[in-house]
Amino acid sequence: MTATALPSHRPSASDWRRQALELLSSMRFAIALLTVICIASAIGTVVKQGEPLVNYVDQFGPFWADVFGALGLYRIYSTGWFLVILAFLVTSTSLCIARNAPKILADLRTHKEHIREQALQAFHHHATGERAQPLAQTQTEVLQVLAQQGWSVKAQQREASARGEAGLMIGARLGAVNKLGYIAAHGAIVLICLGGLFDGDLIIKAQMWAQGLQPFQGGTETERGRLSPTNPAYRAQLFVPEGARTNAAVINLEDGMLLQPLPFDIELKKFTVDYYATGMPKRFASDIVIHDPRVAEPKAFTVEVNHPVVYDGVTIFQSSFEDGGSSVRLKPLRLDATPAQAAAASVESTVGQGAQPLAPEWFAHSAQGPMQLEVSNLRVINVENLAEARSAQAATDAATDTRGVNVSELTKHLGSGAKSPGNKDLVNIGPSITYKLRDGAGQAREYQNFMAPVKLDGRMVFLFGVRDTPAEGFRYLRVPADPNTSVDTWLRLRQALNDEAMRTEAARRFGRMAAPADRTELQGQLADSAQKALGLFAGAVVAREGAQPVGGLQGLSDFIEAAVPEAQREQASATLVRILNGALFELLNVSLERAGQQPWSAEGDAGEPVRDFMTQAVLALSDAYFYPSPVLLTLEGFVPKQASVFQVTRTPGRNVVYLGCVLLIVGVFAMLYIRERRLWIWLQDDGAGGTRIKLALSSTRQTLDTDREFNRLRETLLGAATDPAAPPSPSAPSAPTAA
Repeated sequence: MTATALPSHRPSASDWRRQALELLSSMRFAIALLTVICIASAIGTVVKQGEPLVNYVDQFGPFWADVFGALGLYRIYSTGWFLVILAFLVTSTSLCIARNAPKILADLRTHKEHIREQALQAFHHHATGERAQPLAQTQTEVLQVLAQQGWSVKAQQREASARGEAGLMIGARLGAVNKLGYIAAHGAIVLICLGGLFDGDLIIKAQMWAQGLQPFQGGTETERGRLSPTNPAYRAQLFVPEGARTNAAVINLEDGMLLQPLPFDIELKKFTVDYYATGMPKRFASDIVIHDPRVAEPKAFTVEVNHPVVYDGVTIFQSSFEDGGSSVRLKPLRLDATPAQAAAASVESTVGQGAQPLAPEWFAHSAQGPMQLEVSNLRVINVENLAEARSAQAATDAATDTRGVNVSELTKHLGSGAKSPGNKDLVNIGPSITYKLRDGAGQAREYQNFMAPVKLDGRMVFLFGVRDTPAEGFRYLRVPADPNTSVDTWLRLRQALNDEAMRTEAARRFGRMAAPADRTELQGQLADSAQKALGLFAGAVVAREGAQPVGGLQGLSDFIEAAVPEAQREQASATLVRILNGALFELLNVSLERAGQQPWSAEGDAGEPVRDFMTQAVLALSDAYFYPSPVLLTLEGFVPKQASVFQVTRTPGRNVVYLGCVLLIVGVFAMLYIRERRLWIWLQDDGAGGTRIKLALSSTRQTLDTDREFNRLRETLLGAATDPAAPPSPSAPSAPTAA
């Protein structure tokens, strides 16, 4: 006897297809996909979408910014994996509907009146009883009661057979919409996902693949980066300055932009913006004119936030507003020039026009060489909260940080106009200009200068900001305003420091003023000390041999460390600072006299503003030596010109999504608040002129409402219930019994 091995069963291709179909059409798979989509949507809500990459690097750090970018979390709703999951969810839910809808519809068409009479005893809600009326009369009354209560009824007359006795089985149904709620809710998921796929980037990506389109990074677009005006679905940005018209919208993608031409031109006639007291925009609206080549007359509209305009299937939203090319006149303030060299013509420029060269002689002493100017923004209104200024902390920062450019308290005064806790002192600090100076190597720093002085810590100061990268905040140089609320007096003092002859004259005057008239030798010594201090402060004298000139208070500090023993440095510092302050005051008067103005006096109570000005001026002079540009460009005049940023969309899936939302509401309401109930009533002649009755009730959810409804039906059809333990006798009529 030999044993033979049983043949092993290998799954066939049809088995794999059947298992894959079972997986796709299973509810567990659809719920898993929906869970992933919900998690991804939550991430997309927390992480701002479509921001510049530098913002994410600043927020998450270089490593995690690259990781999140590789996962597509910055444009999560248009990433390939998200769209694939949506497509699988649509497929899975559609298969669920296709598999279960025929069963549901077939179940809706039947009242299940074929159920056996003996099976009624198996239901949780069932009762038996008898009525004295004949079968025909009982049948009429039962059907009338059920019709009044809204039951859908179907009756089946049965003859005596091996399966049972003769009688009438009535099948009734109520709340059948509950089953339709399943189809409506799942169909809603399919419609909403389809609408999301239609209105997302799926159609754009399909066109890019089919037509070989190539996104461009900037500059002039090419034909390979242009979509068709008949594109069925898109969401693009349109930039329109005042007085201009265009139809060139831009679609931002992960790797560049695509040009989306509109079938009509949009002209911006006027842009209007109103502000709250906080400086935040309260209302901004655009008066536009649409020029359609297919229509003889142009049409005028007004677009506001939350009040879009729909034209030819394209919805035009007011997204934001920017500078549209304002004309500005900038006055150069040369920090490294002498008064004789300081004259310089104003610079005319336009916001956003690109780079323009500046005079090479302005940067003759700069290691960076000639610069190019790029004016990037003009803000006409800057409302800031100045209530939390603390003069003591500001003075401490200025005294301890010799560079003084990074003023920590200033971050509480400048920046966002958003609401903050505490007292508020909202002040419009006037217009500001933002520009970049770019060197020959392409490196640039960004500057922000305010046109009018700002009152900080009780002093009127001009603010000149600088930052190395857009990820940083601006660091501000604070220059005191003179009695004429201008920067001219401080600038003359700064330029006088660059003139050796003026420093010598100021030192001579200081020596003559600080020593008695009969002490000529002492006068000469003080004059030499003052000239040394001014030279160190101006960066014209090095602190030690072979060192680089520094300038400012840092230059004096380096000199004291190099030339004075440590035990005597504190006393020497105080003496040198007093000499410096006095010499700078004399230098100020020398500069004023050269400009044809009256010299200042610091004597008496009237000299308090002068002394306060000099205190702030010395700190600003020291800070200015660490300012990265030898030229300050101040806003001298401007002609504002606004531009609107519109979001233009063509969303064919929007109505599909709306229909899906309606179906979802109907479906959820039907499944949660409508109970499907089925009722069976068995009527049988008892042979004595009466009728035996059996009834049973089935419900999709067993609730107290179901119990109360069954009790009402039992009392209506059978009368008052008796003790369930005493069933009625089959030989004589009796009161009905509930089981």
